[in-house]
Amino acid sequence: MFPTEVTTALLCPGQGSQAPGMLTPWLELDGARDRLAQWSQHCGLDLIRLGTTAEAEEIQDTAVTQPLVVAATLLAAEYLPRDLPQDGPVAGHSVGELAAAAVAGVLAPDEAVALAAVRGREMAAACSAEPTGMAAVMLGEPDVVVEWLHERGLEAANRNGAGQIVASGSAEAVESIVAEPLAGTKIRPLKVAGAFHTRYMAPAEEALRAHAEKLSPADPIRPLLSNADGEVVADGAEYLARLVTQVTRPVRWDLTMRGLATLGVERTVELPPAGTLTGLVKRELKGVVTTPFALKTPAHLEELS
Repeated sequence: MFPTEVTTALLCPGQGSQAPGMLTPWLELDGARDRLAQWSQHCGLDLIRLGTTAEAEEIQDTAVTQPLVVAATLLAAEYLPRDLPQDGPVAGHSVGELAAAAVAGVLAPDEAVALAAVRGREMAAACSAEPTGMAAVMLGEPDVVVEWLHERGLEAANRNGAGQIVASGSAEAVESIVAEPLAGTKIRPLKVAGAFHTRYMAPAEEALRAHAEKLSPADPIRPLLSNADGEVVADGAEYLARLVTQVTRPVRWDLTMRGLATLGVERTVELPPAGTLTGLVKRELKGVVTTPFALKTPAHLEELS
């Protein structure tokens, strides 16, 4: 049993959480295949094939990964037990913020998946303009790491808390820090298309803005936290504007987790493809979030009711 009397937050994962076949068990649920077919039309991709039989390399393509991850999250959200609190906070990591927007009622699920497709496609195109990359910097004092990265022409694109910062910038600069890490840190290059959440994504931001201007966002129906500063955003139009500018600005998941703690969150449910955010919560909010829960398959739904 998963007690509902405590404050429970829903978490929506971002790019990098995908895995081959991750949608396969969900297709056994009534209506799931039809829902994915509907979203496939909105994003121009065969989400059913991509989420069941596609190989890892194909779903690592940014243009594919982003709508696929958002679709996986929103599909699972539709099958959450009805006795799970409907007014708890929700937060997403990077592209997961699009799914969070739909969970909170700012966007319709169709709109969120379609916007994720635009985001992924345009970010992939921006990455092809020049060689860029990202690397995970583990350990080290956060502010010292950030300053060290800036001195080397890199941005702290993701400040994930729990001793993890993701550096982003030119391929040459990323290679240099991998070769010569800051003392006390470990650095691992990431298999991504380019420098997300930096100025290199400016063309993608403009394309995303043009698409977002066609939407009519509603105000959120539950507390919706922003990666920009970890604060709750009560205005749907403002949140949509933040989704647009987010592609060139840092993801402050550290502040987002701090915001969850401020709201009194004691339990988290990470929606599929789950695992990464639950790990960060376990390390960063130990003793605050008593039950970080990763919802990975439909079988886990029983543990929430």
